[in-house]
Amino acid sequence: IAVVIDVFRAFSVAAYALEAGAARVLPAGEIEDALALGRRFPGSVLAGERHARKLPGFDAGNSPTEIRQLDLRGKVLVHTTHAGTQGLVNALGADEVLTGAFVNISAVCRYILRRAPARVSLVRMGHEARERCAEDDLYAECLRPMLLGQPAPLGEVRERLRDAPAAVKFFDPACDWAPRDDFEYCTDVDRFDFVLRVKRAPGEPLELERLPAP
Repeated sequence: IAVVIDVFRAFSVAAYALEAGAARVLPAGEIEDALALGRRFPGSVLAGERHARKLPGFDAGNSPTEIRQLDLRGKVLVHTTHAGTQGLVNALGADEVLTGAFVNISAVCRYILRRAPARVSLVRMGHEARERCAEDDLYAECLRPMLLGQPAPLGEVRERLRDAPAAVKFFDPACDWAPRDDFEYCTDVDRFDFVLRVKRAPGEPLELERLPAP
């Protein structure tokens, strides 16, 4: 099992979208792929970013705040980001691929323990899939001991990430593309009790399926 980690904000967005009633969440690597999926599924909602900023012509950026303001009931959400969705598209060597975000970390842990795989790979996507970042490192720092039956600092997540380099934008009024509420939503530990797993099927786009945690 591979857990592809993107705390700020891709896999929090996906979880909030499904909570809001989205029928499907389709991750895409390239912007052109996302636009093609939008044409393939008329009435779909496009969400995505590059360099953390909303893409031109898209309905929402990579923001749980913006996602929660949309009516997603019964709709297809097409989602492309600079880091997180790239990891999902390229994680081809694992038997199962899960998303990693603090909003459902305990559910992910229980699911993995139930599946008892021979190996668990924690893939930290980091800043723009180029360099490490504090939030994805902290997720791995928490999930690893949880899988080993050891305590993890889940109660410290919000405090420890408040001053993380990637969190600065949430508290800067000039960064209107990164609402302050995004920080609160992404650090709402264990808000959800479900797992998001990549579903691959011949002739079908990549999809995140929502599975109940054991």
